[in-house]
Amino acid sequence: MLDNALKSEIQDAYRRVVENLELTPRYGQRMMIAEIARTLGNIESDGEGKRTSDTHVCVLEAGTGTGKTLAYLIAALPIAKARGKRLIISTATVALQEQVLNQDLPSLASHSGIAFRYALAKGRGRYVCVARLDQALEGTEPNPTLSLFEQSLQTQSSDFTVIASDMAQAYGQGEWEGDRDNWPEAIEDAHWRRLTVDHRQCTGRRCGHFGACAFFRSRRELENADVIVANHDLVLADLALGGGAILPDPADCIFVFDEGHHLPEKALSHFAHRFAVHGCLRWLKTLRSSLTDLHQALAIQPTVSRLLVSLPELIHNLEPALGDVFSMGHQLAERPNGLADEEATHQSRFEKGQVPDALREQAQQLLVMFASLSRCLESISDILRESLDPDKQTGLDREQAETWLPLVALLHGRALEAHALWQAFSEQDVANEAPSARWITLSRVAGEPEVEFSASPVSAAHTLAKHLWGRCHGAVVTSATLTALGRFERLQERAGLANRYRYQALPSPFDYANAVLRVPQEATDPGDREAHERAIVTFVSQLAEKEAALVLFSSRAQLRAVDKALPAMVKERVLAQDALPKRELIERHRAAVDKGKGSIIFGLASFAEGIDLPGDYLTHVVITRLPFAVPDDPVGATLAEWIESQGGNAFMRISVPDASIKLVQACGRLIRKESDRGTITLLDKRVITRRYGQALLDALPPFRREISR
Repeated sequence: MLDNALKSEIQDAYRRVVENLELTPRYGQRMMIAEIARTLGNIESDGEGKRTSDTHVCVLEAGTGTGKTLAYLIAALPIAKARGKRLIISTATVALQEQVLNQDLPSLASHSGIAFRYALAKGRGRYVCVARLDQALEGTEPNPTLSLFEQSLQTQSSDFTVIASDMAQAYGQGEWEGDRDNWPEAIEDAHWRRLTVDHRQCTGRRCGHFGACAFFRSRRELENADVIVANHDLVLADLALGGGAILPDPADCIFVFDEGHHLPEKALSHFAHRFAVHGCLRWLKTLRSSLTDLHQALAIQPTVSRLLVSLPELIHNLEPALGDVFSMGHQLAERPNGLADEEATHQSRFEKGQVPDALREQAQQLLVMFASLSRCLESISDILRESLDPDKQTGLDREQAETWLPLVALLHGRALEAHALWQAFSEQDVANEAPSARWITLSRVAGEPEVEFSASPVSAAHTLAKHLWGRCHGAVVTSATLTALGRFERLQERAGLANRYRYQALPSPFDYANAVLRVPQEATDPGDREAHERAIVTFVSQLAEKEAALVLFSSRAQLRAVDKALPAMVKERVLAQDALPKRELIERHRAAVDKGKGSIIFGLASFAEGIDLPGDYLTHVVITRLPFAVPDDPVGATLAEWIESQGGNAFMRISVPDASIKLVQACGRLIRKESDRGTITLLDKRVITRRYGQALLDALPPFRREISR
């Protein structure tokens, strides 16, 4: 139960912030604070602080203008501190992460009266490796530690040498903390990869540069922080490593997932596996060509020597098997002679995720081979890592271990990725449960044909339920769009959120009667593509000369076709996402509006979310068609197939709810402040002719309606 002292602390903090920042208290914000405090305050724990209750998660839909960042910080932070837990704020976008870190937390620290420390968490790959930097400066950067496909850069690395020198100087003088994102200039990926390591390549406390390590310095900051700002990818990466590898143990954390609607799709991408055949053959070739040098350097160690002797046969067996699966991939994709000249890529999905017997048998063979290779490389890697420990006597000197560990660890990682993919292709799906999606992609890489095998679960629900919601001390999931068709069921299904958790859609501070939702006479059915394009051209051509409009398209082809067909006078006012970088496009649009001119943005799906153009910068949103997902995604298509096979209706269960969320997001571009007003026009007649149309309209905010039947 939330005790009175904590309740008073939260209320006092909110009152101070409102007074000091001269904010207007909002009903939705106060409700949000109360919901979070009630959920987290009622978490029951044993004597060691371990959670014993199971209603520890609340899911809150809070629209733009609610002030949700302030609400969840004020409500969750005092409770986290009182319970001895860390508060992890996780966002989906860099923009929100920077806002929380650079604006919201400093403001809260200054005005709330709550004393706390905060830090930013990033993955190891965002930090320079001081050992790598040292090797680069001394010219002793060992050839095998380079990314396998970038060794040619060694001969043309004058830029790299300058960058490495500047970084070493700045880091040594304390002017730079080793964080890629804070380096004043953009760094090419190829250069950066030579200066950083992954968790397998890092030697941790055994590294001679451990005391000066940028990543471990940042980890020490995290150990002292009450609030840790992260992102969904980092949280999921930590869970994939078992939890507690990058961030504190989930059991010791209260999580807030802002932009929480992105979490299920982010999770799916983390649990997917890919394997490119020629890419693998290239790194196997690197391993084979390094064997002589590895023998000369490491064969003095008996176990390593025995393992190295086994590698040629493993590689010799793998190469023809990979040749066979490469050919089989082309056959199964019905492109035995490769891609046609006009094809950039070709994707072939296995129906219901079911792999043909011949490919499953091949996958099982490759699984065994990559298991052997992984074990071998892991054993060598472990001995090399031990050789860095002065207390361990392995028979290898530190210098040799430091030279070869990065390559062996990198190859071990590649072998594990291959093993994971072929395991997914070998497995039989559990009866009466959703299958994994499995597919083949044919493409060209540097002019060479490539066959990529992919596998992914169709839902992340079970994994999130088990490894995140089941393990964390408490959690808050929030976003402006969590409901679909006015309900939370779709999110529950995708994110593994239990019915027993708390769910609340909070009231908005906006008066939506300031906006008009129109379905005009010109609206047509997009099934007739040409008529629909003509209708869009006609409508956009009639927009007022000084209109600040956003026209949202569902396909790049249609955006281009409409842009091309517009009269020259109108075309002058159009800024197309297709032709300009996002930031430049927004800046030009704002500049035109500031000069009293009209400006029309043509945008794709990414402009339906995250674009913030308040006031006069946006007075008209035109949605050209209902945002149904294109059914060519292998994961979505496999899930739909399975639902249909179980007697369900995939369109009503998946497509319509997902379109509802996207439609709400698109309409949400218009009203960003309490004083905003304008028009939303929907040019898709299906919203009034199809049976699902009314459900989509009912899920929208209460705009004034002007619908031509």
